[in-house]
Amino acid sequence: MNIRRAEHSDIESMLRIFAHAREFMASYGNDSQWGGDYPSRELIQHDIAEGNAFVVENDGGVVCATFCHIIGNDATYQTIEGEWLNDNPYGTIHRIASDGTMQGVFRYVLRWALLRCPNLRIDTHKDNLPMLHLLDKEGFTHCGVIYCHNGTPREAFQKETV
Repeated sequence: MNIRRAEHSDIESMLRIFAHAREFMASYGNDSQWGGDYPSRELIQHDIAEGNAFVVENDGGVVCATFCHIIGNDATYQTIEGEWLNDNPYGTIHRIASDGTMQGVFRYVLRWALLRCPNLRIDTHKDNLPMLHLLDKEGFTHCGVIYCHNGTPREAFQKETV
């Protein structure tokens, strides 16, 4: 696997991956987290323009996953019902999704992100049971609840490596 910054030529692959992820989440009873067409083409274009969108390629160079990785303060993480592990500089992962063709993508992305910034925050919907399981398995600590820009709650997690 290889991680690289997403380019505008990746948008169709990213949209396909997000569509697969919405179907996967719905099959596990989580049809509200990414309802409709979230994330939109416009949001993906914005992430690419900001340099925060990344894709994962399989060994054949085919895009099989995507995510947004931001290093620095995240507005949605400023207020939490709970408490973060620390106030150290941190990175976040948003909108991580896979097309389901590769195993171990989540772990690969997390390890890559922790190498870039050893203090990582991530959030997910309370009904996203597969993600909640992966976060627990990877040693993330549940810190509380944050609210997205649209006011919906998300379970917030943090992990710091030393």
